[in-house]
Amino acid sequence: MYHSVAATPSHAARGLSVTPASFAEQLSLIGTSGFTPIRTADLAASWRGERALPRRPLLITFDDGYEGVHRHALPVLARHGFAATLFVCTGWLRGAHETGAAPDTMLDWDQVRELAAAGVEIGGHSHSHPQLDQLDEGRLRRELVHCKEVVAGELGAAPASFAYPYGYSSRRVRLAVRQAGYAQALAVGNDLARRAQGPYALRRVTVRRRTGIEEFERLLQGRAIARTFVRDRTLTQGYALVRRARQVRRKAIRSRV
Repeated sequence: MYHSVAATPSHAARGLSVTPASFAEQLSLIGTSGFTPIRTADLAASWRGERALPRRPLLITFDDGYEGVHRHALPVLARHGFAATLFVCTGWLRGAHETGAAPDTMLDWDQVRELAAAGVEIGGHSHSHPQLDQLDEGRLRRELVHCKEVVAGELGAAPASFAYPYGYSSRRVRLAVRQAGYAQALAVGNDLARRAQGPYALRRVTVRRRTGIEEFERLLQGRAIARTFVRDRTLTQGYALVRRARQVRRKAIRSRV
């Protein structure tokens, strides 16, 4: 899971960014390690029995829609002939649907169309990037459906795949994503993707600015993942308790009104 690919990202995007040089080095390693990058929709199709997976399949994904995905990542993907999936937050992209609050310079829709024309799958990532599990039913559905409608209107095809903002989901959110018509959804989890996770909770590992090539190679090989992300998992578990407490409090308040 990538976010920004940039030499000089904003402060807000820096931690989850990689430099263009690091990205090129990482993709070269993927190319020499025997992996076959596929699109998220290809994985969903294989799970429905419509096609077989290649040997050592790998998802290369980008969240949010940073401009560097077009400027820096696309030429490297094209050079290797690698498939990838970009999950766009439609309200952050530059253009008619822009709502502001984007953390850095984002793609515009012409660039998204060029990425799609080059074979990059375009998936949904909500409209305003909220914590979906904290929304009521109406706003949750609006975030999912409006994102899908905007992508379909701009590209001529509805997105088949979705990625949860912040990686947060719940059974209620996953059901809503399915009902909105997405065939598959990705979380974070910082673990290898396994079929037992199901098509609406597929896990990914995070690539950051501090991810060196040795660590990246270990992640590719599935080694030391738990140790690498032990702090992330502790924070995630703690924040899950906070989010559940907020939900209980909001329900109690609504019941008294």
